[in-house]
Amino acid sequence: MTYRVCFVCTGNICRSPMAESVFRARVAEAGLEDLVVVDSAGTGGWHEGEPADPRTVSVLEEHGYDSEHTARQFLPSWFSRLDLVIALDTGHLRALRRLAPTEEDACKIRLLRSYDPAAGPDLDVPDPYYGGREGFEECLEMVEAASTGLLAAVQDELEGRAA
Repeated sequence: MTYRVCFVCTGNICRSPMAESVFRARVAEAGLEDLVVVDSAGTGGWHEGEPADPRTVSVLEEHGYDSEHTARQFLPSWFSRLDLVIALDTGHLRALRRLAPTEEDACKIRLLRSYDPAAGPDLDVPDPYYGGREGFEECLEMVEAASTGLLAAVQDELEGRAA
């Protein structure tokens, strides 16, 4: 009955660990930590085994989020155990759809900002890696805004399973 969500960005050191940490906190606040498992990965393995970017860590910690993280690469075999795969931008969305072994698996993939009704037409969370700290702050704001809608969607799924 466990619901599994995996956030995916490029290297799994900036955006996806930030989304993982924020959403895990939302899940805990809702009292669903026994029902929802949250993790993250990258489309590539460049940073596998490394901690999150120090700027990600500092922004998360300054806003009261857990920052413990080790980067890893998303594997196609994971689709079978995941309920939802959340891409942080359209490039990740395309990469994940290419990796999906079945059409059913491809249907599990969503863009994070699609859960933010105020997002507008551009649903990408910009990559803050090559910029300054303000990009990491902006990333956190986008992640937090989308996490509310994502949590509501996951709660609806859980209620549907219980019915």
